[in-house]
Amino acid sequence: MISGIHHVSLRCADDDAYARVREFYCGVLGLRVRREWEAGIMIETGAGYVEIFRSGGGERGVGSVRHFAFACDDPDAAAAEVRAAGYEVFVEPKDVVLPSEPPIRARVAFCRGPLGEEIEFFHEK
Repeated sequence: MISGIHHVSLRCADDDAYARVREFYCGVLGLRVRREWEAGIMIETGAGYVEIFRSGGGERGVGSVRHFAFACDDPDAAAAEVRAAGYEVFVEPKDVVLPSEPPIRARVAFCRGPLGEEIEFFHEK
């Protein structure tokens, strides 16, 4: 029934936040806009979309999503780009082993996006 995640949705509080978010995902991370309409955009990630709405009404809601992860060939380079653009990298690139069966070996890094969203750059080895 479920074939994957289609998109993650973000809502900006105002036009300034929308401009910062668009620049972060398109300019800093190099993703491209796939669809655009008056209320927002869908940015293509290669395995789904990030949908960004400009109509937050001045409020940023709090939800239960802990973070979302981008599949990434080079978490070190992604973290460097984010840091160079002035955003916080709160978990520096590191190798991890997720204790699953079988174990998952990966290189990861985490940053905060323009809305405070937590983003993981994930490269499975």
